[in-house]
Amino acid sequence: MSTLIKNTRLLDPSNQFDAVTDIYMADGRIVAIGKSASTYAADNTLEASGLMTIPGLVDLQVRIPEPGYEHKGTVASETRAAVAGGVTSLCCSPDTLPVIDSPSVATLIQDMAKQQGLARVYPVGAITRALAGSHLSELKALKRAGCVAVTNLREPYADSQVLVRCLEYAATHNITVFFSSVDAALGQGGCAHDGPYSNHLGLIGIPDTAETVALSRDLLLVEQTGVRAYFGDLSCARSVELIANAKARGVDVSAGVSIYHLMETEQAIQNFNSLYHLQPPLRTEADRNALRAGVIDGIIDTISSCHQPHEMAAKMAPFAATEPGLSGIETLLPLTLKLVERGILDLNRAIQCLSCNPADIAGIDAGSIGIGDTADLCLFDPQQLWQVNSASLFSAGHNSALLGEELKGRVRYTFIDGRNIHQV
Repeated sequence: MSTLIKNTRLLDPSNQFDAVTDIYMADGRIVAIGKSASTYAADNTLEASGLMTIPGLVDLQVRIPEPGYEHKGTVASETRAAVAGGVTSLCCSPDTLPVIDSPSVATLIQDMAKQQGLARVYPVGAITRALAGSHLSELKALKRAGCVAVTNLREPYADSQVLVRCLEYAATHNITVFFSSVDAALGQGGCAHDGPYSNHLGLIGIPDTAETVALSRDLLLVEQTGVRAYFGDLSCARSVELIANAKARGVDVSAGVSIYHLMETEQAIQNFNSLYHLQPPLRTEADRNALRAGVIDGIIDTISSCHQPHEMAAKMAPFAATEPGLSGIETLLPLTLKLVERGILDLNRAIQCLSCNPADIAGIDAGSIGIGDTADLCLFDPQQLWQVNSASLFSAGHNSALLGEELKGRVRYTFIDGRNIHQV
């Protein structure tokens, strides 16, 4: 199967390419850009004037509830949502039921994703058994089974000595560790940023020190053990400083932020809006500005959706009793484009944080549109307006804070292995 995409603006930060051109695909790969060999014959031709082509997005922080929580979403529904959002590769968190702490569960999830033939799913394994923080999982076996990293999510370790042993073992086997740093005691019972809005609403607050105290410890132990680490959901200004200092010392760390922490602040929880009940919580305007500056300056490497689908009942209790997380994989790109339109982010930098950077961190073949690369592409219309509603979302979780809103920038086509698997 060969496909020719004509007259598209190709933006590929990994190859420093930005021009209107033609893209030639055959047998799942990019075979030429601009002009092909005289022997090339396209089975399909797509006229893409007015559309921008970028590498398929790579999302490092996605929750797929299956197995165990199929009422919230399945591999089928969430990979369908991913390609609708231009995401061709995603890393799924290990908090399924059973937890991804064995090769059999990791293999099961990958097999289910392959059966769907939509987005590529790369499991992140649990670094401790059942995420309990006490006993090391079979990390080497998890890596062989396809896990691109390991994590304990926001679950605590029994003590720092357990964490050191985990990091030493991961470093020995060249396994990346994903961190979501939090001091459980400092954040205990909290559901919103510890500030005027949580105080006004009578909600238990989570201070930013719940993140920075744990982050300081984690960075020191990463430096001590030499493990490769990714800190994926920063939420405050001091965390950006800590990551910057670690990078300046040559520590092998990378960092990420959710698109919602770049867009919103603690004000979003006014009127007890449980759709913005997130972990870590949305914080102050100063924190948001520091996170934005971190992306601009290259301290923060990735922007993710932190996609977590829920049934609507999970968001209908009193704020503190609702389940944290929102459905965001289908709105990741247009929200990022909104930051570009407002002049907050450069377009090239934004696409870099959505494609080649996360691909490099996960160590996967993605994020680039060069000759010989796998043909995973996202084509979008940067001017098209569309409304976020139940009819336009493919995720089983409609717990989006954007329901009813109109966004600019719509994914028109998504290609994986040169196959057109989504179009509108």
